[in-house]
Amino acid sequence: MMNWVFSTFLFLLSAVALADVTSKGDTGFTLVITGEVKTTPIEAYDQFIRIDEWWLEGHTWYGRSENLSIEPKAGGCFCEISGDNQVLHMLVSYVQPGVELKMVGGLGSLQMMGIHGGMSWRFEPIADGTRIIQTYNVTGYAPGGLKDVADIVDSIQTSQLNALVNKLSSDNH
Repeated sequence: MMNWVFSTFLFLLSAVALADVTSKGDTGFTLVITGEVKTTPIEAYDQFIRIDEWWLEGHTWYGRSENLSIEPKAGGCFCEISGDNQVLHMLVSYVQPGVELKMVGGLGSLQMMGIHGGMSWRFEPIADGTRIIQTYNVTGYAPGGLKDVADIVDSIQTSQLNALVNKLSSDNH
């Protein structure tokens, strides 16, 4: 029993993303979140693209992760479609399969603020797998500033990267 508990603890510890708000101010912020998995970069990227399989449904507009999709091409949509209800979360601006995908836009409540966001998901090979690095740069105007928003967005995006890492770890790639 003790071995099972210890093994489970080590597994969960290995599946935790490390987050850092590298800068924040009234007009913007930058987040850098990293996680490591024991898969190849292309396997990690392919799972990332299948966002409906790992994104936390509590952070969707219509409560169902299976409504999410990413079209991995320049001008592609990170969208949520639930019948006639549709959301364009971000636009894909750069694709290099297995290496990096970039998107522009604002997630969640950032959409209706006067902001611009640039998000990158990089997949770097490391000795025993892949390091996934999510960077989100947000700049613009919001009443009251963006400084206090940074920690909230960081918490949500860290949860999302953890969900991807956990999906990749649980699938025994």
